[in-house]
Amino acid sequence: MLLENERIDDLEYKGLKIIQNKEGFCFGIDSVLLADYAKNLKDDSTVIDIGTGTGIISLLLCKKTNLQKIYGIEIQKDVAEMADRSVKLNKLEDKIKIINTNIKEVFNILKPYQYDVVVTNPPYKKINTGIKNLEIKKLISRHEVECTLEDIIENASRLLKDLGEFYMVHRAERLVDIMCLLRKYKLEPKNIRFVHSKINDKPTLILIRAVRNAKEFLKIDKPLIIYKNNNDYTDEILKIYNKDM
Repeated sequence: MLLENERIDDLEYKGLKIIQNKEGFCFGIDSVLLADYAKNLKDDSTVIDIGTGTGIISLLLCKKTNLQKIYGIEIQKDVAEMADRSVKLNKLEDKIKIINTNIKEVFNILKPYQYDVVVTNPPYKKINTGIKNLEIKKLISRHEVECTLEDIIENASRLLKDLGEFYMVHRAERLVDIMCLLRKYKLEPKNIRFVHSKINDKPTLILIRAVRNAKEFLKIDKPLIIYKNNNDYTDEILKIYNKDM
């Protein structure tokens, strides 16, 4: 089951476990926050998880919702195979299918305009910005090497049914790019939530919900604060992690 440098982590949520490679890109709090943000999707939804990586969002959504099926799209073959082993480890083969492909080529496998929800935690940085990590897996996970923000939003729109929902977590600094692209591809922003490390800090992340071909109306949700001033998690974060408060 485990390959070199891999480990099994207990997610401490409804018995879920996940395989991760300590030399690769491990999931962070952003994926956990996105899975919780998208948990109100309708029962029996069919979902696409773009850039599934370890499969963390797909795994969590299976336990947080009554979705019918979720397809995790992952370009890196070995990462996709690791995610698939996590699916089997949790006996969720009937709910999750991992697909090893580039989002730009996904329509060779999946039909357009068929899905209720798309979720994504994409690479945050443009290819020529920030400090590049020399390890290729981390580079692909963090920078727009294999696909751009526009690739993700354009193809998410083509995957969704009319009035289908799009959920994304991203860096706050990319907000203008995101809003312009959402409108360009007929994904109307409906909710935005800013995520702050502490109450007096500037937001670092944003959680966004958009709806394909919806009417214009944007709601700014209350901020999500991760840490108290003493560096303990806030009560809301503890609740998201299913910890005792």
